[in-house]
Amino acid sequence: MSSTETATRNISVAHSPDSDDAFMFYGLATNKLETDGLKFEHTLKDIQSLNEDAKNGLFDVTAISFHAYAYVAEKYALLPHGASIGDKYGPIIVSKELREPGDIGKLKIAIPGELTSAYLALRLHTPELEYGVVPFDDIIGAVQRGEYDAGLLIHEGQLYYNQMGLHKVLDLGEWWHDKTGLPLPMGGNAIRRDLGNDLIQRASKHLHSSIIYSLDNRENAMAYAMQFARDMQPELADRFVAMWVNALTLDYGDRGRESVKRLLDEGHKAGIIPHKVKVDFVD
Repeated sequence: MSSTETATRNISVAHSPDSDDAFMFYGLATNKLETDGLKFEHTLKDIQSLNEDAKNGLFDVTAISFHAYAYVAEKYALLPHGASIGDKYGPIIVSKELREPGDIGKLKIAIPGELTSAYLALRLHTPELEYGVVPFDDIIGAVQRGEYDAGLLIHEGQLYYNQMGLHKVLDLGEWWHDKTGLPLPMGGNAIRRDLGNDLIQRASKHLHSSIIYSLDNRENAMAYAMQFARDMQPELADRFVAMWVNALTLDYGDRGRESVKRLLDEGHKAGIIPHKVKVDFVD
């Protein structure tokens, strides 16, 4: 490969059109960072689509649910940064009527996708479920319309469901912490193994720099992220980003890594994931 070709190496990056992902990728998406010859090309898709695309190795770097990672671990390794991990909070099950956590097995629940980590955690809590897959941004509406008894919220609705007349049945992040003492991992960034170690390390460095840049330039990064915040008030969007872009996003640390392994191990033990998953992080 010539030096010219090397200098223009494209890296395809896919992530969700959500305020937290947009915040994370602000530095790269707006060309604020020097990337020594790598050109990052961004594609925005909902997480369910990204989980499916990862099975085909469609993108060099992709946001992915940890549950979905169980099925693509041979193709992808996890980057050591970029994760959304909730420490004592996580996806919330909500309903129109007041319900107890013990009622969950009797309810028809709208979920955002079978490969989401939220669904895996819900199945670990309540193994036998009646559910239907609904686009994540219509789950509140589906519950309000009475199409489902309850809904599993994974995005900004976690912060305003009560304003929509809904009640919390269970916070899966609280339940998981009570059960394991660990944070609940939702999703991370994975990179294709066949890029080779050198390119993986270079891409990883710049993706990490983008998160640092956003945290260091929070006001500008939030202004950029607001266009992806689905008409949320700025203070609500800021709260949501703070929940999912935090110290564990910069570096999982031992606790964060252990949480991913534990979630996938529990999924295998429960028979939800058919095989034991080897969780690999890029060094």
